[in-house]
Amino acid sequence: LTGTSREQRAFQYLLAHAIPGDPHHILQTFDQWCYHCEHLSSAHAMSGRIVERVLLEQAPLRVLELGTYCGYGTVLLAQGLPPGARLYTIEGDPRHAAVAEKVIRLAGFSEQMVELIVGPSEEVIPRLREKHGLMNANLVFMDHWKRCYLRDLRLLESHQLLAEGATILADNVLFPGAPHFLQYAKTCGKYHCKVHRASLEY
Repeated sequence: LTGTSREQRAFQYLLAHAIPGDPHHILQTFDQWCYHCEHLSSAHAMSGRIVERVLLEQAPLRVLELGTYCGYGTVLLAQGLPPGARLYTIEGDPRHAAVAEKVIRLAGFSEQMVELIVGPSEEVIPRLREKHGLMNANLVFMDHWKRCYLRDLRLLESHQLLAEGATILADNVLFPGAPHFLQYAKTCGKYHCKVHRASLEY
């Protein structure tokens, strides 16, 4: 009826209510919108606490996010990075990427700190080193299509984009679920696995 998408309406709400340059307030305002107005399938406060703890413990300098969507997870990651760190985030849908770009910049993060790459992850991952300068990632946050988790993990492995001791955080592996990814991570012998229990978004 409004002629705008849910994602665009969420951004308009951010513009009206959030404090520019304040990432924490941007996320709080996002949560308010999703709890009280319209649901968005993005990372949220509970899964956010897990992300924040990992960032605090590991202080990764090179972070890769698969699935930018509206930029909630991107802002969450970026606000917890140590000085000099760089975040690369990949979004396959140009419409969502356009909203995310505005959200990321509204939160105060420059292109030097957060680079948004638009395109299918299976096409972008093989070009990350040559085209975008990502030699390897210390932390990977997966929050895109669950059926792509295993394929993209194997792509990261085959292109040697995982730093030694890298951490991979994958959201929603139980529901809606990424069973093949989970089985591979548990049985391939390359990873130590831990499942964190959390609620569904909002």
